[in-house]
Amino acid sequence: MLTLSRKNLEQKRPDPEDIICKRRTLCLSKKTYVMGVLNRTPDSFSDGGVFLDEDKAVRHAEEMVRDGADIIDIGGESTKPGSEPVSVKEELSRVIPIIKRIAQDIDVPISIDTQKSEVAEAAIEAGASIINDVTALRGDERMKSIVAKYGTPIVLMHMKGTPKTMQIDPEYHTLISEIISYLKESIGIAKEAGIPEGKIIIDPGIGFGKTTGHNLSVIRNLNRFKTLGRPILVGVSRKSFIGKILNSEVNDRLMGTAASVAISILNGANIVRVHDVKPMVEIARIADAIRFAE
Repeated sequence: MLTLSRKNLEQKRPDPEDIICKRRTLCLSKKTYVMGVLNRTPDSFSDGGVFLDEDKAVRHAEEMVRDGADIIDIGGESTKPGSEPVSVKEELSRVIPIIKRIAQDIDVPISIDTQKSEVAEAAIEAGASIINDVTALRGDERMKSIVAKYGTPIVLMHMKGTPKTMQIDPEYHTLISEIISYLKESIGIAKEAGIPEGKIIIDPGIGFGKTTGHNLSVIRNLNRFKTLGRPILVGVSRKSFIGKILNSEVNDRLMGTAASVAISILNGANIVRVHDVKPMVEIARIADAIRFAE
């Protein structure tokens, strides 16, 4: 049986380099970064309709930063299973005023969660410094040129199908290999468009075209994604696989999320996208302490 020492494992899976954002450098080899979610949608699976009021949304962003969020991820279009797309005009009206307001007051990078190049560009002009694209540059053809033009970091996420169709009996022959292949191809698309590899973050897409078993396997095998050589973002917060395991409603999944976040960090996640920032910052600190222990 082949055994690998810790030294050999570290050589095979080096820590990712820093990611330079407009406002801050993410030192991903030093800690796990916590991305706080701010959805300005009426229909998101967890907090739909909660932050449609502009002042309330701004206060929530400020609260997440006080609670320790390293990044704020703002979205104006739900990508929950079965969701319908919204118009560019509607999405812009939901996200741009908020980005403009919080960019003046908070000192952490702002991420725009969108699959539309027009929204991404307007968000960058308003103060966003990361693009989070659930289509991994395969949706809007113009997206890759926008990312290259502005030099922003880009999150490339794996999704099987579209939000409307992704949870209709998703099947894989070799789950992890297929996701890795998809993300590798998307990295290639990005590089061909002039996006530096050092600006790319990958996301295996928990809950996007995956069953409960698929999601658990991705988390268990997260270290395999290190072969792509890019930082890993994981979004497990309040997801339905937790509800199915614990038989819990969406707002009663804190402990399930905590366990999933901790294990994701120990298995290789560099950024965790969460709704409940304060407790997940504490989880990340403990997981990091264990991860970096001799």
